[in-house]
This record gives sequence, C-alpha cells and structure tokens, in this order.
Amino acid sequence: MRPNQVTPAIVLRSRPFGESDKIVSFLTENYGKLTGIAKGALRSRKRFVNSLEPFALVNLRFHDRPHSNLAFVLSADLQRAFRRLSVSLDRISYASYLVEITNGLIGEREENPAVFQHLREGLAYIEENGTSLRFLTLFELKLLRLVGYQPTFENCKRCRREHPSAAALHWHFSPSAGGILCGSCTRAVDESLQLSPTALEVLVALQMENTAPTSRVSLPTSVIKEIRSVLLRFIEYHVDREIRSVPFLYQFASIQSD
Repeated sequence: MRPNQVTPAIVLRSRPFGESDKIVSFLTENYGKLTGIAKGALRSRKRFVNSLEPFALVNLRFHDRPHSNLAFVLSADLQRAFRRLSVSLDRISYASYLVEITNGLIGEREENPAVFQHLREGLAYIEENGTSLRFLTLFELKLLRLVGYQPTFENCKRCRREHPSAAALHWHFSPSAGGILCGSCTRAVDESLQLSPTALEVLVALQMENTAPTSRVSLPTSVIKEIRSVLLRFIEYHVDREIRSVPFLYQFASIQSD
C-alpha cells in the first residue's frame, strides 16, 4: 500500500462528483497542485466539515491511486477558513481572482512552496486589510516571477534598448515576447499593447516593491487601466484562456490607485 502523505494545502476549487463525492483541487506546500476525490464529502458531517470550501487552508492527508490522476483525499483538517473573505463581495472577487490565476499558472504536481506561501499570504492580506488594485498588481508581478514568467520592463526584449534613455519613444508590451518593445521592434510581433512612459515607470517600480503595498501614490485612471490591461493579457497568454473571474472582479474593483 502506498504511504499516506500529509501537507498544508489551500483549496482552489471543488465540485460535486456523483451523489456523495467531491473532486477537489488543492495547492499544496510540498507537492504542488493536486487534484483528488473526497469520498462521501457531500454527505459526511464529520470528515470534511467546512474544510473543502474555496480558500480554506487545511492540513491535507492523501495517498495517490494507482493508474489514476486523482489522489484519494483521506482528510482535510481546517487550519484557517479566511471567513472574512466570504462576507464581502469585493473580498470574494479578489480572492477568486488570486486563486484562479495561481491555479492557471502552475501545473499539476509542480512543486513550488514559494507559490503556496505567496497565495496564503495574499489571501491573508485581503482578509486583514481589504482590497486594493495596487496590492493586486503587486501580487500578479510576484506570482509571475515565482512561476518563471517575469515580464521585462527595463529594456526592449529584441534590441535591448533601455527605456529611460529614450523616454520620448512609444513603447509597447508584447505578451509573446514577454516584455516591452520599442517602436521599431513592435512591427515584428502580431500583438502588442501600447504603454505610456508613466505606466511603464510605475510597472518598473512595482516590480521592485514588496507584495504588501508600502505607499499610496495617486495615478491617473488611464495609467491604471493600461497597467491592468497589460498584466491581465500577459497572464491570459500563459494560461491560454480568458480569466473567468475578471468580470466579477471589476464589478467591485474601482479603477483607482489606492
């Protein structure tokens, strides 16, 4: 018999399976993303009490099933429910977005404890401090770095021209190139998004900042929209699909610098 494994884990999503079971995806600290079947979870009043809800931090015990991609979930002891996330629509929208992009950017069983810690800290920050687009941008930039997709904002990805030395030029962001392109090099790619010098400078500064916002700088709405558009499109490029939680997120996220 295969030995049981135990690890801290965050519930990414769950869905009913049959009349009494659940299929649950977890981001674990020690085994990466893991999907398992929780037998009897829909009917049990003791084994999985409130521990398979989205965002829950649990101590997961499981074992792998021979010839199956689904692990067998033995237990999930609730460690932190992040209850304040569920009583506020704006917090739910942000948390759902964080979970969805993390789920999309990390593959099954790709061990990355730093991503687990980043998501756990992100959910805790929203619960304790509320929502902000500045925090959201910082979370995205660090997540992209942790999964190996850090975008380049300091110089053109093709000719290596640095943007501070040519601030008057038009700059574009190319999802396929993974960074900014100068006006000349932009012609070589199929898709690009224009970036103003101000938006570019803000992205450079934010990429160097910690996950928790340390300052509040007022920015024009147009600049914030540029930044949000660039990062969302870049994430969708790597996830290879639209992020379903975005309409829900922007219904409650005001476009302001906060």
